[in-house]
Amino acid sequence: MRVRDRLRGDLLAAVELGVAADELSAVISRVVASVVPHDAAALIATSPTAGLGIPSFTFLHGVEPDIGRAMVHRFYAGNDPFPPQALARRAVPAGVVGAAHDGTPEPDGARKPDEAPPRPPLTTLGVGSELQLLIRDARGVWGMLGLLRSEGAAPFNEADTRRTAELAPLLVDFLRGYVTRAPLVPALPTLPPGVTIIGPDGTVRAATPQGRAWSDQLRGSVRDPAWVGESFLAGLATYVRRHAQDPRTGPATLIGPAAAYGRWIICQAQPLDGEAAGDLAVVVHAATGEHVLPSFCDWYGITAREREVVGHLSQGTAPQRIARYLDVSRNTVNDHIRAVFRKTGAGGRAELLAAIT
Repeated sequence: MRVRDRLRGDLLAAVELGVAADELSAVISRVVASVVPHDAAALIATSPTAGLGIPSFTFLHGVEPDIGRAMVHRFYAGNDPFPPQALARRAVPAGVVGAAHDGTPEPDGARKPDEAPPRPPLTTLGVGSELQLLIRDARGVWGMLGLLRSEGAAPFNEADTRRTAELAPLLVDFLRGYVTRAPLVPALPTLPPGVTIIGPDGTVRAATPQGRAWSDQLRGSVRDPAWVGESFLAGLATYVRRHAQDPRTGPATLIGPAAAYGRWIICQAQPLDGEAAGDLAVVVHAATGEHVLPSFCDWYGITAREREVVGHLSQGTAPQRIARYLDVSRNTVNDHIRAVFRKTGAGGRAELLAAIT
């Protein structure tokens, strides 16, 4: 327990110091490596209501571009060795693929009888073994952690899987701390919605002036290597084609918090038809109201009833009228409002509403 508390402290201290995303990625990898050694790590984040169709943001450390591109492509194509849905059915939501499967069986009950075996690892790119963990708690799924070991290194085993799974609560605390310690109201200007046209191969074909302005703003906020953004666009195109064939994959929508993008954003993608068939229209705009509220409440730990109150406030409803709608007292509504202020750090109703509207 003392070790986990120390590791949690290391993660949250890095967040409090406001270090850059690439430095945070290194801290995450270092903390995890103290428990499970690895050569590269990828942490993708979401919120329970947003789901894992399009992750909200990502931390990468030690992932070489070719390996990263391959990982992004197979995730959006639905070809991960252990899809989130498969991991969710396991008592320990983790799996290993690679050399360990040549002679080391999975733990009893790890794979259902009707579940397809994991796909071959990224051996052609020098990856010898992969470990994937679904990060979840009682509230839902918060992301996935992927660890890689190079070819020739000892493969991940059952003990590694168990130790990695024990880190899930720390990673949830870190992700929530990262999002909620960002300024509640961003300083960046609110841009009009921007549109970018993406070709089937993920390359940018055209963009409106607002689309280019959004690209510049996000590039300045995220500061990822160029291949990360390029891989995301290519993966998005793959995901949209997949969604067109199977709507159960969920819409191609990214809900991104201000901590990662400088302000809360929505990124939505849809296929074009006619002469532009095969191309993709990607719309980016500032997230407001109904779009941001579910994820916002997830990250800040706002309860269902508190969310109802905030939803009414965002529509300009007075507390007395909210009390009548919810059939509670005015004092109860005020208690909920104070609880939301405490959780978000909002200095008052105006600041809270500015954050979500």
